[in-house]
Amino acid sequence: MSNLLEAALSFPAVLFSFAFVVVIGYWLLVLVGGLGLDIFEGDTEAAEAEPSGWMKGLDLGGVPLTVALSLFVAFAWLVSIIGSVVLGGVNLSGAAAAAALIGVLVAAVVIGVITTKVFISPLKRVFRHVPAQSRSDFVGKVCIVRTSSVGPDFGQAEVTSPDGSSALVQVRQTAEHAAETPLKAGTSALIYDYDADGEFFWVAPVDPALDNFTPGQA
Repeated sequence: MSNLLEAALSFPAVLFSFAFVVVIGYWLLVLVGGLGLDIFEGDTEAAEAEPSGWMKGLDLGGVPLTVALSLFVAFAWLVSIIGSVVLGGVNLSGAAAAAALIGVLVAAVVIGVITTKVFISPLKRVFRHVPAQSRSDFVGKVCIVRTSSVGPDFGQAEVTSPDGSSALVQVRQTAEHAAETPLKAGTSALIYDYDADGEFFWVAPVDPALDNFTPGQA
């Protein structure tokens, strides 16, 4: 354990260690509902549709920036830790030691990018951008809540589009519904309206058996 801690606080792992702590803290806040996946992206749909230049160049687009960065930091940190521990058992000094440490840093970055690309590839379908012309198709559909809660100003859910693919969309619940029947992660909700100004869907609690329910049905 002492060797692991020493490696985490030494170069080059220390460059990723503090970032890894931030990543863990961020995802803990996401799990308790304090933050959304799009905290650093502003307009989530615009960011997904037009990934930043460096993400596009590394083929890391198609998922929220926070997801790509979190995976990269985790993998780069792990590689740098392993490299530091391995070098710790080799008797190197001076220029040779410095060159080896820089080599570990480069390897951590390269392997971090490659493994991140591999892991986000299947996630792109989940985070697929919802085209404006198809948003109305989701009204009347049953979705699955993916955040710890849904309220008047926070919430995300997964919904299946007509072509069979799934998408993560922004959802909201009225304060009255949230107080009477709060929605939690994994529960089903009915999409009954779309707010064009806020670019989110209004949802209400629903029985999972009513998958084909549409507004206006008895």
